[in-house]
Amino acid sequence: MYPNQHSFRRARTLLPVSTFLIGLSLSPVSAQDRPPVLKALEAKGVTVVGTFPSAGGLTAWAGYRGQQPIALYATPDGKHLIAGTLLDDRGNDVNQDALKKAVTQPLADAAWGQVEKSHWIADGSSKATRIVYVLTDPNCPYCNKLWSDARPWINAGKVQLRHVMVGILTPTSAGKAAVLLTSKDPATALADYERANTAANAKVMAAGRPKPLEDHGLKPLGKIPAAAQAQLDANEQLMESLQLRATPALIWRDDKGAVQTRTGAPDGALAAAFGPL
Repeated sequence: MYPNQHSFRRARTLLPVSTFLIGLSLSPVSAQDRPPVLKALEAKGVTVVGTFPSAGGLTAWAGYRGQQPIALYATPDGKHLIAGTLLDDRGNDVNQDALKKAVTQPLADAAWGQVEKSHWIADGSSKATRIVYVLTDPNCPYCNKLWSDARPWINAGKVQLRHVMVGILTPTSAGKAAVLLTSKDPATALADYERANTAANAKVMAAGRPKPLEDHGLKPLGKIPAAAQAQLDANEQLMESLQLRATPALIWRDDKGAVQTRTGAPDGALAAAFGPL
């Protein structure tokens, strides 16, 4: 599937986020205390970062699950939490800005921490002034174009790309990704493979007929070792959690420290992620 001219996408199903009410038999707690019912949500994967000012007399707690901010409201008796949107008499979300302010930095730090712990292959100097992660499928023609377009920043020592390998586009993608991750020298193996595909891929891209890359000596594994499969699964789960639906997908911190993401790498857009040459 080709969602646009700059990325390869796979089909996926998104689950709706629902408003829900949790009730437990608890002793009353004051509005200043942390309701024990929060533990039930945290056990379900919700991260609670703290309270924030709220209209309506309810105690508001800010949380998130994945990349989805969640507003939580404790009832006065401390026995219940309501998760959802608080509306005024005009139907406006009265706490949207406060919730966003409360979770933006914790979300960014959590996302960056996840990305740093992913399974990646370095491309460029470890002394580079900027680190940019990119979700890369070894069969993705747009990933190869990004690799080629990034050479000026890489060769100048200004950016280190960290290729978070996934295998999602074709039946041989995972096998190729596993070969690269388990290579004795993953950085060299990846560079040799991308370089070998650059000229032919540039021609088909210029003609508007992108297609999966050729093997060029990178024979996909028929049976992926359990450790390599676990790494690929973890990288794909990261892709899901960050709501990135196509490759290449860039992840970086901007000059203010905020985590930015971008799917695809159109001509002229790399400076936003890589900085000036």
